[in-house]
Amino acid sequence: MLKKRIIPMMLLLDKQLVKTCQFDTWRNVGDPIKSASVYNSQYTDELVLLNISRENRSLEQLAHLIPEISRVSFMPLSVGGGINHFDDAAYLINQGADKIIVNSSAYQNPELISKIANQFGQQAVIVSIDIKIDTTKNNHYQLYSHCGQQREKVNLAEHIEQCQQAGAGEFMIQSIDHDGMMAGFDIELFKQVMALAKIPVIGCSGSGNYQHLREAFIETNISALGCGSLFNFSDSNPIRAKNYLTNYGIAFKKV
Repeated sequence: MLKKRIIPMMLLLDKQLVKTCQFDTWRNVGDPIKSASVYNSQYTDELVLLNISRENRSLEQLAHLIPEISRVSFMPLSVGGGINHFDDAAYLINQGADKIIVNSSAYQNPELISKIANQFGQQAVIVSIDIKIDTTKNNHYQLYSHCGQQREKVNLAEHIEQCQQAGAGEFMIQSIDHDGMMAGFDIELFKQVMALAKIPVIGCSGSGNYQHLREAFIETNISALGCGSLFNFSDSNPIRAKNYLTNYGIAFKKV
């Protein structure tokens, strides 16, 4: 059985770390290098760094940080935000990224997934999917790109299948509605994705306490959970979270 993972989410906005609420308002939560160093000391499984700048988005912001983060931490690092071409992905991997996260480009250019997987291995490609409930259509799940600003026509099942066929190694599911609310994950969304996905899934958006993590792991059998607010706005950390969850028979990989 694959061991579970807990992954801190670091969101980069104009060189500072922030935490968003429903992909809209945000709060400053510190320095990316110092945060990565702290997570490293807490035996974190992996780290996600996403550039969410909507204007003047530059790969250079990510490229500059990757070597600095690698200097203070030794965990696998997944990076994303504004990756539109294979050369973008290769550049960031050459800077030290372990995995590349694509979102908007997965809709417009699924061949990008195949190119990255063929060159660096399937495990090096994470497809991030941002999802919002459409209350006008019987609470149907609607997909969004470009930092939650552009509605996509493809449905969840079609997009997951297309990305899997292209060679995605993992999915990262983010609920726009639950983002930053700290009221729990969208369990129904995770269940739907798990029924469709043939590759590992990272579930994000909504963690507010350890019980939320336990519920998601046990009820959905999801591979990993991404946490932002839980670690930014409480005294929680990955060590405490794992210790709590281990009491419920949830096994984690050794770091």
